[in-house]
Amino acid sequence: MARSRLLPDNFTLTLVAVVLTATFLPAQGQIAVAFDWITDLAIGLLFFLHGAKLSRQAIVAGAGHWRLHSLVFLCTFVLFPLLGLALKPVLVPLVGNELYKGFLYLCALPATVQSAIAFTSLARGNIPAAICSAAASSLIGIFITPVLVALLMGVHGDGGSTLDAIGKISVQLLLPFVAGQVARRWIGDWVGRNKAWLKFVDQGSILLVVFSAFSAAVVGGLWQQVPPLVLVGIVLGCCLLLALALGITAVLGKWLGFSLEDRITILFCGSKKSLATGVPMAQVLFAGSSIGVLILPLMLFHQIQLMVCASLAQRYARRPDEQADVAALERQGRQSRG
Repeated sequence: MARSRLLPDNFTLTLVAVVLTATFLPAQGQIAVAFDWITDLAIGLLFFLHGAKLSRQAIVAGAGHWRLHSLVFLCTFVLFPLLGLALKPVLVPLVGNELYKGFLYLCALPATVQSAIAFTSLARGNIPAAICSAAASSLIGIFITPVLVALLMGVHGDGGSTLDAIGKISVQLLLPFVAGQVARRWIGDWVGRNKAWLKFVDQGSILLVVFSAFSAAVVGGLWQQVPPLVLVGIVLGCCLLLALALGITAVLGKWLGFSLEDRITILFCGSKKSLATGVPMAQVLFAGSSIGVLILPLMLFHQIQLMVCASLAQRYARRPDEQADVAALERQGRQSRG
């Protein structure tokens, strides 16, 4: 039993297999386009099912959880930039000045949306709060990230893609969720009875995002852009940054008295950075610069955070069901009294 707990779970092993497949057999050309479409559909289905599953009362409660959202926003847009600046004496010797700018850009980005919600769902956290917090972070980040980049790196962009980014987020995430809410009266009970489908969509969407993102990175020359030792330095820097972010968010959630479900949401929403938002923004903010090198820390951090958070989510998911434990204790109490 003790040995089995040390072994990776099946989902983590599947993630490793997906990364290896993308490395040696990356999706290219029309196949990559097809995978992008499939990934978008899977993410849309994920939000549709979450919309059908969650009651309006739960969504209102999630949106009103201002303490949780405030902490997530502070971790995303204040803690990360401070960590990036504080780690300069460590990161510059590891990766050099140019790639250190990539770390600063990574720290200025908003949180992920679909994977943060998917991991919160797998870990049985506060899903309504995760949906509200992650979606709001992505929208607010469209305006905050360029400001942070200008402050941290002295880079200015034209900002012309702001409305396009808002439109893409609305179409891909908010519309399916609203559609699920509308369809809840007809399919809500069925979704509630078939939670395994929702878990399958959660895991499937994460695997598709990993394969598509890593394939694009490999095709773009991921392994040729930097020497192997520098690449190792980037990986070490990403691991250090993620470990600090996970540790601080976990400590803050517990110290501030949040419930376990809320702490799970804070952990997965406050410690992650969005590749989907970061790459398009980089094309505007770093026009004429070496975009590929600057986003390399983001690409690697994205893969590492998915792998680590997948393992954490599976560990949280295996915890005992508190309601079941309470019911068992009540039954034992009745039997002892009888």
